[in-house]
Amino acid sequence: MVDIERPQLEGTVAVGEGRRLGFAEFGSAQGRAIFWLHGTPGARRQVPMEARAFAEREHVRLIGIDRPGVGSSTLHHYGAVIDFADDLRTVADTLGVDQMAVIGLSGGGPYTLAAARAMPDRVVATGIIGGVAPTKGPDAIRSGLMDFASLVAPALAAGGIPVGVAASSVIRLARPFASPIIDLYGRLSPEGDRRLLARPEFKAMFLDDLLNGTRKQLSAPFADIVLFTRDWGFQLSSVTTPVRWWHGDCDHIIPMRHGQHMVSLLPNAEFHMMKGESHLGGLGMSEEILRSLLDIWDKKEAADG
Repeated sequence: MVDIERPQLEGTVAVGEGRRLGFAEFGSAQGRAIFWLHGTPGARRQVPMEARAFAEREHVRLIGIDRPGVGSSTLHHYGAVIDFADDLRTVADTLGVDQMAVIGLSGGGPYTLAAARAMPDRVVATGIIGGVAPTKGPDAIRSGLMDFASLVAPALAAGGIPVGVAASSVIRLARPFASPIIDLYGRLSPEGDRRLLARPEFKAMFLDDLLNGTRKQLSAPFADIVLFTRDWGFQLSSVTTPVRWWHGDCDHIIPMRHGQHMVSLLPNAEFHMMKGESHLGGLGMSEEILRSLLDIWDKKEAADG
């Protein structure tokens, strides 16, 4: 196991009456800001070491955010995915961020698109890695996993806080076995994810994020499932910000056809197939993803004069 450095800065930002969101910063405090939105489950430190090193080298301000109910964020239930954008706007204002790019892994994808929809004047570019697609409304697409999520979502919504508390208690009991559990998940995963999780730096990152983010609470993943099975509060056709979408052709969690479906509905999007990769494959391509968004940013600045 390799050692993993702490973020350059960690803290919380007040986003509403008695509510706070946790954040972790990597790279350069004076650089262009890119928000990194974790998957489901995950927390603010779910940022690959390659991305952290790139941010340091290229003077990028890379910021991971806890969603409500995990890490240092206050438990809160949004009415729809789009509501998260107001909190992200407040975080950006507080941290002195005007223009930004946003990247979302898996369950972070819907929130990334929500930010782009709500702040087209501030979100310069977005990157999605194996993102979740809507299950309701005109943009919906079906799959076995999300159909199952739709079945359990009402129970999760009714369970509320006790579900998250119980999950956090289970995680605390399992902490001594976290490393073998990740090894087991890797062995049961398709080759792409198995190969990624065999890399010591990725395993160390996931362990650090898991053990740090779930130390006090673990309600966010259940809140995600509930929101993903509702109307998101916006249609994909209204997202005009450039979107770059990476998806593994062997993804066993979110099928690649979901990504292709999403890109077909987004007016300014490009699809990048990751051959032989599964759900986590994009984490191993973080430098390419970050560079792609910075290139869009450079072209926008050049066009604006």
